[in-house]
Amino acid sequence: MKFNKWEDLAIELSDAVLKTLKELKFDSMTPVQAASIPLLLTGRDVAAEAVTGSGKTLAFVIPMLELMQKREEKWKKFEIGGVIISPTRELATQISKVLGQFLSNIPTLKQVLLVGGNAIKEDVDKIREGANIIVATPGRLEDLLTNCKEINLTTAVKSLELLVLDEADRLLDLGFSTTINTILGFLPRLRRTGLFSATQTKEVKQLIRAGLRNPECVTIKETENVSTPSTLNNYYSIVDPDKKIAFIINLIKQKGTKYKYMIFFSTCACVDYFSDVIKTMLTATKVLALHGKMKSKRHKIFDEFHALESGILICTDVMARGIDIPEVDWVIQFDAPATASSFVHRCGRTARIGNEGNALLLLSEMEDAYIDFLKRNQKVDLQQLKMDLNQNFVEKCLKCMRKLQQNDRLVFDKANRAVVSHVQAYQKHECNLILRLKDMDLGQLFMGFGLLKAPRMPEAKGRDLSSFEGVDIDVNALAYKNKQRETARLQKLSEYQKTGVWPTREKKKMKENEAWSVAKGMRQERKDRKTRRKSKQSKRMESGAGKRKRQNKLSEEEVQELANDIALLKKYKKKKISEEDFEEAFGI
Repeated sequence: MKFNKWEDLAIELSDAVLKTLKELKFDSMTPVQAASIPLLLTGRDVAAEAVTGSGKTLAFVIPMLELMQKREEKWKKFEIGGVIISPTRELATQISKVLGQFLSNIPTLKQVLLVGGNAIKEDVDKIREGANIIVATPGRLEDLLTNCKEINLTTAVKSLELLVLDEADRLLDLGFSTTINTILGFLPRLRRTGLFSATQTKEVKQLIRAGLRNPECVTIKETENVSTPSTLNNYYSIVDPDKKIAFIINLIKQKGTKYKYMIFFSTCACVDYFSDVIKTMLTATKVLALHGKMKSKRHKIFDEFHALESGILICTDVMARGIDIPEVDWVIQFDAPATASSFVHRCGRTARIGNEGNALLLLSEMEDAYIDFLKRNQKVDLQQLKMDLNQNFVEKCLKCMRKLQQNDRLVFDKANRAVVSHVQAYQKHECNLILRLKDMDLGQLFMGFGLLKAPRMPEAKGRDLSSFEGVDIDVNALAYKNKQRETARLQKLSEYQKTGVWPTREKKKMKENEAWSVAKGMRQERKDRKTRRKSKQSKRMESGAGKRKRQNKLSEEEVQELANDIALLKKYKKKKISEEDFEEAFGI
């Protein structure tokens, strides 16, 4: 990757920006920065595609600040000159921190971070304190533009200099296309727009045509055949489903706990469960868990892992895009991600900005076709990583998982939710032609999750589960460590033993029956009202028809009488009848 000095730019940067770059020790530009910054500063719209970890954040933050500083008129306290839209809270927070470092040397400009998880009132209060740049997630920004009457954000964005859509492909993957279109409707047309992405999908190209004016397309790839950084070592390992977690723990022990690891799972339930397992197996290492359902906890966990020198973060794809965590040494993927592009983005959490990194994908033997798929679809070459795994260690991990479940029913619940969510996610995989659930050994999968009993699930009906060895235990005897939760469970269990119906199911059934009765009554009432309405309408129509009939008959007699009178008048004028006959006919 070729790097150029900031002084090589045709357009000179401000002292404040150069000072911050020096403080951050960014001595040179990456290719995406060298290509995008001059275009945005000369008034062009830009659609940039660059591999993950290539420095896209500075590629739009620097031109935004330069454009806003060069405006002759001073920015008002509440006048928006820049808007940056990001798909996740974590990425928006990260961009805001980078921007904040630059603004510490530019006191005339202020920024505001608008993301979900906070009350609208808090965001309104922050905006009232003053804002010239907005960093936001799309849903929160749309909400403030369309529904918030406490501030007039629509007027504030009329002076917009630059709009940035960061990780545009992810914005569209998450279903934000309608939201983005709504936001664009509030922004002035005469603006600069920067669209930054690691991959150019069909949806992104459609957005480019709809939201950008004659854009300059910037594509930065290190080599013609690679979509991941050249400093990234991409590995795969063929591991049976019942040995995956043992393989991961053994790898970390072999490589050492002095490194930073990110372990990706497909579902939130898997993160919840396996974080408990890995914490127990690797007590000497700091283990954190993060997924999209954590809401307010996410920022705290993200900041904690960001500050760690070594440790493990177990997460979902909420951490796969654009997040810049320093010195992540290994990215481990428990299973094939839902989309091929997600594989690239997961790997991109390591080997950032020229640093070296390692990524490992775990596949079962029947999933090896996925390697060729990645090579064709994402131009990624993977090398096989082989590691001897002692069967005794596999059994040790299995015993650990089962002991955790026996000690606390909550972990037992987590394990079952995790395996169900994993199977459901696997069914929805983008590559379901080569990753087929019917080819998976569910018995081995259940062993890999350390289950005590095979779960009752539709996907397991009629399947060969001979490879699963359960535990001879009464699962109803498993207790929660939390005393209140256990007391509530025992009460429900007592009711179940008496009635044969689990109370929650009974309540659900009662609610369903009650709702059905109410709905039935409402339907009958609507039917009765409709019958009464039809009856009234019928009577009115009959009554109206009689009146119209009588009115029509009377009208015909009058018309006939008038016609006779006219005929007599014509006869009188033509002197066909005498005056006496005429007067007699009219009764004069």
